[in-house]
Amino acid sequence: MDSGNIAWLLTSASLVLLMTPGLALFYGGMSRGKSVLNMMMMSFGAMAVGTLAWITFGFSISAGDTMNDIIGDPLYDFGLQNVMEGGDAMAIISAGFGATFAIITVALISGSIADRVKFSSWLIFAFLWVILVYSPVSHWVWGDGFAALLGPDGPWFADLPGPYDFAGGTVVHINAGVAGLVLALVVGIRKGFGRDPMRPHNLPFVMLGAALLWFGWFGFNAGSAFAADNFAATAWVNTTVATAIAILGWLVVEKLRDGKATSLGAASGVVAGLVAITPACASVDAFGAAIIGLVAGALSALAVGLKYKLGYDDSLDVVGVHLVSGLWGTLAIGLIANGTINGDAGLFYGGGITLLGVQAAAAAVVMAYSAVVTLIIALAIKYTIGFRVSEEVEVAGIDFAEHGETAYEEAK
Repeated sequence: MDSGNIAWLLTSASLVLLMTPGLALFYGGMSRGKSVLNMMMMSFGAMAVGTLAWITFGFSISAGDTMNDIIGDPLYDFGLQNVMEGGDAMAIISAGFGATFAIITVALISGSIADRVKFSSWLIFAFLWVILVYSPVSHWVWGDGFAALLGPDGPWFADLPGPYDFAGGTVVHINAGVAGLVLALVVGIRKGFGRDPMRPHNLPFVMLGAALLWFGWFGFNAGSAFAADNFAATAWVNTTVATAIAILGWLVVEKLRDGKATSLGAASGVVAGLVAITPACASVDAFGAAIIGLVAGALSALAVGLKYKLGYDDSLDVVGVHLVSGLWGTLAIGLIANGTINGDAGLFYGGGITLLGVQAAAAAVVMAYSAVVTLIIALAIKYTIGFRVSEEVEVAGIDFAEHGETAYEEAK
């Protein structure tokens, strides 16, 4: 046992777990005052049912022996019993580290359906989604599944490089972004969407949440090295560079388009940069990280307005930030990877177009799978127990109806 690596992974897992309460503040601040508690409870609920889903079947599907190159054996390690009894500290904390990723991924989706969903329906959705969507995708990208299909020795793309996703561009952000879009379409728009102002009620919450996400993200990216080594150090630096430059990218677009650089824009730029650098954080140099961050900030700043043009109510911009920046970061590996991992370089570093094609294929497979299975889960819930609260509850405020509480006295 390498106690230093174990200590780093223990720290990283704790940092990633902190990201979900940070997300609760970020999303809660972006919500209206009458629904802030419900929004924050959706993140805390994701921590509860996400953990349960992971220790029952999720971990086994993600890390178990591959069944026909598709998923891990769901009965591989029910309740983490084998891992816990094995006494291998690195294996135990690796399983815990995986749980924190599953939790934050499903929590991200909640931002697409703010203000209008039953809390009980959300918990059921989150539990099923971790098992049926997140865990298989995790197995494909980080386990044996995708490597067997798309990797160097796989039957689909034999002898090709990649696909690469160091810390979750496809598994977490593209996956959650597509699921958020599907769920927003199934649930439908909020009453008054596109007509009534639905501004963030607490911007200091938003900025505090963004700060906690940035802090926790070092565990997310640098922790994904599973060792205190050169990859971890590279990921830490690139995470800082991309995120800082993404703030500038978002604010420049805001200033040119709207005449003002906002605090909401700065906080959103933080998240866009974090999302984009996640898959590429060990594959690029600092200059590449800066390019990824700059483009991510600008792209997402432009993309968040698409919901008004296309008519889908992605309440807190899961699609515009996580799907768009996640796709950009994943594809950017095929353009500006510097060959650090396995000598596989991107197009602009002399590696040709092959890696870009493999990255695009991996993203497309994840998007298709996530969309279809999320749709099945969402429709099953919609037409059985129902997803939405009543119109009266939505107008009055979901907090009191769902939780018997309000965040502020005037919100009663």
